[in-house]
Amino acid sequence: MVADGVAVWTLDLPKVGNAITGHDVIAAFERAVDDANANDEIRVVILTGSGRFFSAGGNVREMADEEGLFGLDPVDQRHGYADGIQRIPRAMQRCEVPVIAAVNGAAIGAGCDLAMMCDLRIAAESAFFAESFVQLGLIPGDGGSWFLQRAIGYERAAEMTFTGDRVDAATALEWGMVSRVSSDDALLDDARDVAARIAKNPPHALRMAKRLLIESRTSSLDSVLNLAAAMQPLAHQTADHKERVAQWSRR
Repeated sequence: MVADGVAVWTLDLPKVGNAITGHDVIAAFERAVDDANANDEIRVVILTGSGRFFSAGGNVREMADEEGLFGLDPVDQRHGYADGIQRIPRAMQRCEVPVIAAVNGAAIGAGCDLAMMCDLRIAAESAFFAESFVQLGLIPGDGGSWFLQRAIGYERAAEMTFTGDRVDAATALEWGMVSRVSSDDALLDDARDVAARIAKNPPHALRMAKRLLIESRTSSLDSVLNLAAAMQPLAHQTADHKERVAQWSRR
């Protein structure tokens, strides 16, 4: 559902802590991203969870019972990760519209990484983050090692990755992991407020600005300047740009 340019994606799998390793969830992420990319009415997305979890990441019960992916031999597991959970970071990376994570509760393992895949993060007071893979004898298999350090820097990402310890909402704010902390009751209202401030801007400018930010993570300055030089003439020709310039010129 889209209202005033804002789409809300809600993880709602309470029995498994909103785990994101199931094939249905992974496919749903891909469909949601593709739908957002194809729909100019969507200018910003809010991603949140239901219940006390944002997302618990992987399904530990399936790991313990060696079900599904976790029952395969190592070679097949390697392909299983590429064809499974790793489809989510690839989808999030190609999402053209800004995504706000409204972290309503525990964001653990791949759930923590999912929050880092978003462009902005707002946390409820009761929320916490844990890059907890190492405590299960695992590593971030979903791209967390790439996303986390870009959000909070190498040293703090290393501390979270090597200890697996929890980071509460107040610490997450201090570290710059989130841009604000809201009361639990006000979280979605605050996320919608930020989303509204984004959604008031022209859709094509938002999408191009996000692509520049994404490309700037890994590209050289010259490459980013060349991309900006190619994009800006397109922006100049849009009706939104001409209308906004006319409004400003009359002030």
